[in-house]
Amino acid sequence: MNQPFHFLLTMSPSVNFQRSVQPDYRSLCRKLSGSCIAKTLLCLFWLILVIPANSGSPVTSQKPPNILLIVSDDQAWTDYGFMGHPHLQTPNLDRLARRSLQFHRGYVPSSLCCPSLASLITGRYPHQHGVVCNDPPRPSGMNPKDYYASESYRAGREQLSRFVEQVPTLPRLLQSKGYLSFQSGKWWQNHFSRGGFTHGMTLGDGTRGGRHGDAGLEIGRKTLQPIYDFIATAKQADRPWMVWYAPMMPHDPHTPPDRLLAKYRARTDSLAVAKYWAMVEWFDESCGQLITHLERTGMSKDTVVAYVTDNGWITDPQSGRYAPRSKQSPYDGGLRTPILLHWPGRIQPHKDDHAVSSLDLMPTLLKLTGTTSPPGLGGLDLLDRGAIAKRRAVFGACFTHDAVDLDRPSSGLRWRWMVQGNWKLIVPNPPQEPNGALELYELRQDPGEFINRAPFETERVERMREDLERWWPGN
Repeated sequence: MNQPFHFLLTMSPSVNFQRSVQPDYRSLCRKLSGSCIAKTLLCLFWLILVIPANSGSPVTSQKPPNILLIVSDDQAWTDYGFMGHPHLQTPNLDRLARRSLQFHRGYVPSSLCCPSLASLITGRYPHQHGVVCNDPPRPSGMNPKDYYASESYRAGREQLSRFVEQVPTLPRLLQSKGYLSFQSGKWWQNHFSRGGFTHGMTLGDGTRGGRHGDAGLEIGRKTLQPIYDFIATAKQADRPWMVWYAPMMPHDPHTPPDRLLAKYRARTDSLAVAKYWAMVEWFDESCGQLITHLERTGMSKDTVVAYVTDNGWITDPQSGRYAPRSKQSPYDGGLRTPILLHWPGRIQPHKDDHAVSSLDLMPTLLKLTGTTSPPGLGGLDLLDRGAIAKRRAVFGACFTHDAVDLDRPSSGLRWRWMVQGNWKLIVPNPPQEPNGALELYELRQDPGEFINRAPFETERVERMREDLERWWPGN
């Protein structure tokens, strides 16, 4: 059994409005004394409604919050101290979690980096925005290295970038509120401006590679200075800001500092697992540095910090690659993630056990900034507890790593899945998974998804499958 998941068998998991006009209430009361009741009521009505609306100084409104969006890359939902991992230490994210609205049962709509990130920034499912793959279709017989250098590959990446440009994105919508935005880390869609960012690191010019995010991948592993510089620029311009911090961490190559590798070598017999665990803590350190920077510059109280991962990862102890039931799979090892929201004094720390989606982050952040959400988003406001409690299910779909046909998202469909309460249904797509079978898991008692209940819960499967078809029939 994969070491990061071995313990699953034993798991059970006021806004204050201040008027600019302050009446002299004692004087007012003296003037009202002796007046008839009708006049008194009329004066009070005028005081409450007319003065705030028509005074020369309008009601003051708070400046929209800054946004620091932290996106982990290839990290299992179990791999945090606050999620109960027996060996990993993530003190900075643990501290953030304690001060946050915590959703321990978050899900990304697809267990692959590029489509998951595209959904995060657009608030739409992969089959809606069209980015269902990491890479465009590769011609038969062409090796990946030659393909990535080919004109065919560049044309495919350009088409994927156009897909993202055709729908509203979080940074593009925030521009209407005066926001500056900064892209760093993972970004597959060529130049950062294609996603609506005003500033960024990824140029997409092909000089440093067109996959993952070229120059943007230096963030976290080599430096955080570009983010600090951007925040200073926005502060000098007196503009609210958004930072997309999506470092290629703990994503391979797993090259952690020696001090961290030595620490985890003493905790596992597998060098590959030790490297991955050390990468997780290295990533945690970078998150702590960013949050400390906000505190030292006095910007913490004005900043929403949101956390999510793009997809999961379980290290194969022998090969060091990802295990079959993690990245690119329909299992929680590839799809589940904690989701955190922190805003000092404005978002109450609380643990919520409902299943939620990374698609919920976009409408939530738009609402917090006073920005109108566009139609067609797939998520809900995470601060609306009533709406979250009433949601019937969380949905998603997994596709082939390389697209089959960029103009037909369903051509690469492997599985559709849904989580309803504590139950999870996985439905394979025969053209891509001809040997697949229906799978149903009870996640509270079986978080590792080892016992397929589909043969014994036929009525439940049928009801859930009807909901899945209503969400998307897969064609």
